[in-house]
Amino acid sequence: MNVEIIGTWAGEVWNALNEQGTLGVKQIKKATKLKEKEIYAALGWLGREGKVNIAEDEKDVMVSLIG
Repeated sequence: MNVEIIGTWAGEVWNALNEQGTLGVKQIKKATKLKEKEIYAALGWLGREGKVNIAEDEKDVMVSLIG
């Protein structure tokens, strides 16, 4: 795993959120076909860039774009 591939995953997750709005990790997995660990790496990237809100509810981690 390298920084370039994580950036690619982050782009896929961002696109899914941009198209579909707030999603749970399970929904992101279905939309992007990424593995769960790849999604969390992508969310770390997007979180560090200040592009996503991440909240945990009873069943899932919910993610939405900022702005």
